[in-house]
Amino acid sequence: MMQPLENIRVLDLSRVYAAPAGSMMLADLGAEVIRVEHPNGSDSMRDWGPFLNDQSTYYLCANRNKKSITLDLKTNEGRKKFKELVKDADIILENFKTGDMTRMGLSYEELKKVNPRIIHCAVTGFGQTGPLAYEPGFDPVIQAMSGLMHVTGSTEGEATRVGVPIADILTSQYVVIGILAALRMRDQTNEGQFIDLALLDVQMSSLANVASAFLNTGFASERLGNRHNNVAPYQVFNCADGPLMICVGTDGQFQKFCLMMEHEEWAKDARFMTNTMRKQNEAELVKMITNMTMTKTRDEWIVLLHQYKIPGGRVNTVAEALEQPQFMARDMIGEIEHEQYGKMKFVKNPLKFSSLNIQYKLAPPTLGEHTNEFQKSSLPK
Repeated sequence: MMQPLENIRVLDLSRVYAAPAGSMMLADLGAEVIRVEHPNGSDSMRDWGPFLNDQSTYYLCANRNKKSITLDLKTNEGRKKFKELVKDADIILENFKTGDMTRMGLSYEELKKVNPRIIHCAVTGFGQTGPLAYEPGFDPVIQAMSGLMHVTGSTEGEATRVGVPIADILTSQYVVIGILAALRMRDQTNEGQFIDLALLDVQMSSLANVASAFLNTGFASERLGNRHNNVAPYQVFNCADGPLMICVGTDGQFQKFCLMMEHEEWAKDARFMTNTMRKQNEAELVKMITNMTMTKTRDEWIVLLHQYKIPGGRVNTVAEALEQPQFMARDMIGEIEHEQYGKMKFVKNPLKFSSLNIQYKLAPPTLGEHTNEFQKSSLPK
């Protein structure tokens, strides 16, 4: 069955997560993604445990559906071979430090002489311009510098990073968006494109309402744990058997929530009639709600939340999340086999089309696994 990105070739020089996760999404959609790695290995993620038959599960999560070849781009021979590949490629994806590609003679200006239709996406911590352009940027540093950590964590505790590499994950989404937009533009102009993508830019743009509030009113969001800066009740409540997230986003929902709680008088209380008033009297309201939530289990409350159409869900462990019936019903866990390290499980691509086709053809490759294929056939497109 045909895939939307068939006949699109990606030369992926990227490492770790931010860019590789993006090229994996392109591969899921049918692009031929060729990892170009140093013969001695250039991706530190291969060394991060835990391991499945000597393969890093961190590396496995971002590299399915790809091939791997080895080239030393610091040598004339390696650069020559790479430029031969560029002639028949559509996309170059890399996350070297700013200036490294230029120093190797592989800048966009040079590569578009080889292939004017090439799309070059460069992912860096801080972008190609500005005072920090030449500095390395890692996800936790970006989370810290962007202000994300300042609004994450408990009120009394320290600023806290998100438990997954969220700046890398979000940047991967923009890798795909940017490349697809550039491909569409190339369809119309027959010209390639250079995409300058910075982790800090991405994470700053993802501050959403927090940034908008400060830019437009000077309101500075604070670290509130699982509470919301602007809405109440909108947080985790303890139940008889554990924590439950409840989100009451509107005055209408609050009225239904009070009915569910069998305390309709709360909705008529002047302290709680509007969201603004609820925020002002949040501590009192939370105490009253907690006294009620502790009388039932989470599952008992979830039945009622669904009945009254109020958003809510268990605070699951990772194991519970992966095993929950909704996730299983969506058929979101896949399995693929590699002849060297055996079967691996993975979370599937969340895109579900009515007729487009996502396939899982290749397990994440070992270092240089497809180099011989390259040497024999020069990887004809």
